[in-house]
Amino acid sequence: MTADTFREILRRTPFEPFRVVLSSDESYNILHPEMAFVTAKALILALPDSSASEGERLAFCSYLHVAHVETLRPQTERRAS
Repeated sequence: MTADTFREILRRTPFEPFRVVLSSDESYNILHPEMAFVTAKALILALPDSSASEGERLAFCSYLHVAHVETLRPQTERRAS
């Protein structure tokens, strides 16, 4: 993966939520393009975290350790019967 690849993914219209899977099997869901910041060597993610004082935490994902990216399918609404 490269910075250009992530720039392309984040600029898609309409935006498609996606999951970043690392070589360590850690994964992060990106539900909005403003959750990710592209740098030359890493993708920096702002992730919700209710235990953090600001309500979020940062994850630094080196492109060398990104195993793959998956598009997240929209959740379908379930009706109570």
